[in-house]
Amino acid sequence: MAVVVLFGSETGTAEEVADKIAEVLDDHDAEVRDMLEYEVSDIDVDDFHVIICSTYGDGELPTGAQPFFDALDEDAPDLSGLRFALFGLGDRVYEDTFNRGGEIIAEKLVQLGATQVHEHARHDSSSSVKPKAQAEEWARELSGLLVG
Repeated sequence: MAVVVLFGSETGTAEEVADKIAEVLDDHDAEVRDMLEYEVSDIDVDDFHVIICSTYGDGELPTGAQPFFDALDEDAPDLSGLRFALFGLGDRVYEDTFNRGGEIIAEKLVQLGATQVHEHARHDSSSSVKPKAQAEEWARELSGLLVG
């Protein structure tokens, strides 16, 4: 099983988080991929997917995730057997839409048959916690779940 670390970003923070998570999951053959360059047909349900997605505007997907989401919605592939974990980025100042971007992707994956595992990490850019620091701790926990 390989690990695909897939990010959707607006400002680049999700890519930085993806690189940190891949570094922690290096023992699991982690590969970082940009949602802008990842085709729905590339999804292998035998691979574990780590989704990193920011939230943009009024709780929308970032520009870097929208085409991938639209392709999922249009193609509606059967993702039964796919397991994924989610690391979201947002700002709690926007209470009603905090980390909504990641939730939108997760809901679509589950609707298509995938199973979410591990805690949905929700980074708050208003906090003093750096996104890569939270991602590293979260990925270490996730790594333990990927053994076997």
